[in-house]
Amino acid sequence: MTDTHTTPQHSLTLLGLGDMGTALARTWLAAGHSLTVWNRTPAKAGALAAEGASVAATAADAVAASALVVVCLLDDASVGATLDGIDLTGKDVVNLTTGTPAEARARAAWAQQRGARYLDGGIMATPTMIGVPEAGGYVFYSGSRALFDGRRAVLDVPTGSRFVGEDPGHAALHDVALLSAMWGMFAGISHAYALIDGEDIAPKDLAPLLSEWLGAMGFFVGNAAERLTSRDFTSGVVSNLAMQITGTGTMLRTAEEQGVSTELVTPYVDLLRRRLAADPAAHGGEDTTGAILLLKR
Repeated sequence: MTDTHTTPQHSLTLLGLGDMGTALARTWLAAGHSLTVWNRTPAKAGALAAEGASVAATAADAVAASALVVVCLLDDASVGATLDGIDLTGKDVVNLTTGTPAEARARAAWAQQRGARYLDGGIMATPTMIGVPEAGGYVFYSGSRALFDGRRAVLDVPTGSRFVGEDPGHAALHDVALLSAMWGMFAGISHAYALIDGEDIAPKDLAPLLSEWLGAMGFFVGNAAERLTSRDFTSGVVSNLAMQITGTGTMLRTAEEQGVSTELVTPYVDLLRRRLAADPAAHGGEDTTGAILLLKR
């Protein structure tokens, strides 16, 4: 009996040819890999066929063509619908479809029950960053370590690879954690630009100041990690929670004067106030990291 996990790594199948899937496909083709593709809308495969891809008529045909099957579809439900009833015995399934940690864990168990090894991925890049090493993109992977190690030469072609554990849900968790921080940053930047809108301050002049200031505040990332580990929220605090809460009043009044909604900043301010109000004597001397504990249900 042939062990399909040892099939040469230069052959793979890709299911899904949206913007990201197409970008991934082009990097593998450019690197000389033998690529079979399938998409629910066949027309999207035309350009890739001209570049050397083999176009499968059905998802089952595409899966049968290679031992390594990369999935990049709309959501977890589409993954289940696409692979439903298809023989996955001996396949290496790498799922780059955006989903939750719970979905990744369930999909891993689903794949294993069907005789496949499974690796979940969280793509930290836009399609334009794929195939451009200097762009700094990468993919978080979690699940089968043996699959990751054995297929890494292929997985590294489109962009960098970072293995974050054998729990299949950890790639999605890392992905969403970073994206959540990004959205919070976008909210603060949006509020800052709203404050100066209509004033004699050009956005392009504020931009470098924002970038510089946000870079300087980056120390909070490591500081918060240390405090959450030690649960020491008071040692070495320069600007304590009580002082920070007092300062938010000026920030909120300025927004009111400028005619700017505070809806992007008040949720965080309210969280800090709750932390202080719970025990002013105990929490007043902390930094703001302790408020993170209030987010856990």
